[in-house]
Amino acid sequence: MLEVQSRTPLMSIDAVALDTETTGLDPQEARIVQLGAVRVRNGALLEEASFDELVDPGLPIPRIAIDVHRITDAHVRDAPAFGAAAPAFDRFCGSSVALGHNIGFDLAILQAEFERAGLAWTRPRSLDTLVLTRIVNPVLPNFDLDTIAAWLEIEIAGRHSALGDALATARVFLKLVPLLRGQGIRTLAEAETASRAFSDVEARHAEQGWVQPVREAHEAEAASAAMARVDCFPYRHRVREVMSAPPLTVAPDTTLRAAARLLVERGTSSAFVAPGAEGADWGIVTERDLMRALAAAAGDRETVGAIMSRPLETVADGAFVYQAIAHMTRRSFRHLGVRDAAGTVVGALASGDLLRQRAHDALVLGDEIAHAGSATELGAIWARLPAVVRSMLAEGVGAGEIAAVVAEELCALTARAAALAAEAMAAEGRGAPPSAYALLVLGSGGRGESLLVPDQDNALIYAHADAQGEVDRWFEELGVRLTQILDDVGVPFCSGGVMAKSPQWRRSAEDWAGTVRNWLARAEPKDLFYVDNFFDFRVVAGDPALGQELWEAAWRLAGSAPGFLRSLAAVATNVRPPIGLFGRIATDNGRVDLKRNALIALVSGARVLALRHGVAERATRARLQGVRPLEVVNLDDIDSLIRAHELILREILTQQLEDIEAGIPPSNKVALKRLSRHERTELKWALQQIDVMTGTVGDPQAFG
Repeated sequence: MLEVQSRTPLMSIDAVALDTETTGLDPQEARIVQLGAVRVRNGALLEEASFDELVDPGLPIPRIAIDVHRITDAHVRDAPAFGAAAPAFDRFCGSSVALGHNIGFDLAILQAEFERAGLAWTRPRSLDTLVLTRIVNPVLPNFDLDTIAAWLEIEIAGRHSALGDALATARVFLKLVPLLRGQGIRTLAEAETASRAFSDVEARHAEQGWVQPVREAHEAEAASAAMARVDCFPYRHRVREVMSAPPLTVAPDTTLRAAARLLVERGTSSAFVAPGAEGADWGIVTERDLMRALAAAAGDRETVGAIMSRPLETVADGAFVYQAIAHMTRRSFRHLGVRDAAGTVVGALASGDLLRQRAHDALVLGDEIAHAGSATELGAIWARLPAVVRSMLAEGVGAGEIAAVVAEELCALTARAAALAAEAMAAEGRGAPPSAYALLVLGSGGRGESLLVPDQDNALIYAHADAQGEVDRWFEELGVRLTQILDDVGVPFCSGGVMAKSPQWRRSAEDWAGTVRNWLARAEPKDLFYVDNFFDFRVVAGDPALGQELWEAAWRLAGSAPGFLRSLAAVATNVRPPIGLFGRIATDNGRVDLKRNALIALVSGARVLALRHGVAERATRARLQGVRPLEVVNLDDIDSLIRAHELILREILTQQLEDIEAGIPPSNKVALKRLSRHERTELKWALQQIDVMTGTVGDPQAFG
């Protein structure tokens, strides 16, 4: 079972609600007489996944305890001792988050019993429903389980039995999750941080010898850092770098013997079978297919067209290697075709090619997102991303490369949210999409430069509008649902409203073309805000041609609109590096906002240069590299700007990881006290490059 991640939404955590019935209340002296637990997964109580076991305490059960839980010596006479019952209980709980009411007592007595039995004890991450209730409703008359259950309208069956109380605790937790979210507490780490604020609870636990209800922040961070490191090669390289090209291609009428000879000559294990008829798709025949067929028939006249598999499973040449690995693993394939952006088969990928690049199974996100069955599953998968980022940073992977992986997963997440929304609409009788459409991810996601706290920046293009607006109403509902799913998962609504549910970001192709022309003609401040998001978009679902046609047209028009470009350049030139008169980095409460005070200038400036000089790239680094051969910008300046962009991305990512583990909502603000003297010096240099960018973009020579 995977180690739970700090960023996991509470609605998505894999948890076990547990309870113990005992001989007394002193955890060092009392013994367990009953263990009860039930699993909570993806926001649902799994009553069938439960643990219920009587335990022989090895001593008489006091009358005062019997009066509470009604378990007598006779009940436990044939029950196993704790040492015999513990392994099964431990396997049931695994590495799940432990939920309990006054859980500090249960953890303390479990620890004592494990140690008494000579068994290893590993403290789980845990949440106390008593403390969580105090967060959302501090004015309840008391916080016992009965009062809280009554407030939440939960019926308790089997009160003061271990399983009965565990079930009640699980139901309380699930009712508290949306209430906690209403107070801005979404993730496991944020719930832990909020719980630590109750010093009186911690003091009472310490006084009574109980375990603290939640682990300290440094314990949770250490546990996360102790996870197996990721083999970073699959996250750094694209399929085009490891594929075999050109692929071996044969016609459908090629005989088996001829195909076998070609495989031997080329030293490959498969051949792609070209389409043999109008509308037919590519096929594949493998070495194993040929061996079986030849052994069975061995006829010179039998052809590969008769034994091939169709259609050929493919992956994009620009996909990351880890995505190809995950696709192969999920479908149990040993071979994939590789297609370029135009859909042409340009290469072959075999499982043997990827053996040395195989990433740790626990952290390969791959196409898990693309096949998640619900928002809660998406939330659990998305929460694993910081662990991948942490490992990549530790391995020295470039921050730009890491941001590209994060963006790839954000795009996959957005596409899957749309698919889930469309599936729900179809199930409710809303039908299929009434028009061809393209779902766009804008801004940093489209550029391939996402960090760990991306806002939603998405839009919709549909091919045909109608006078009654029925098409738009269907896509409006799709936009509302998909953006809600993303918010549930942990990608919050865009504060600027740049989302497919908003009319201005959901238009027909014709309307979008007119809108872009208006932006370029007016170049008003609000238009520049829109452009900042729009010109970096990427199609993540639907018909790619709809989006590509608009993107290419927009770039052509922008490149020939000097007035618009000068206005757009002002976005970059208005940014001033946060460096004071005495050369110190200026902060607000000890932090500096590296997005507002640095990243915007670098990204916007690179976009202006690319638009002006026809460099059809989306990523900031690629745009700067694209203008290098044009000699319109000093080459040393380009190198400095690329290095500054990389350094700033790295500092933001590192800070966001620390904030996530600490249960602090991560942002783009970096705490200077975290940086060493050398790191501050490097950051100061990077911030000084903002003046280089503003000078470059503001230079009339840069515009020809």
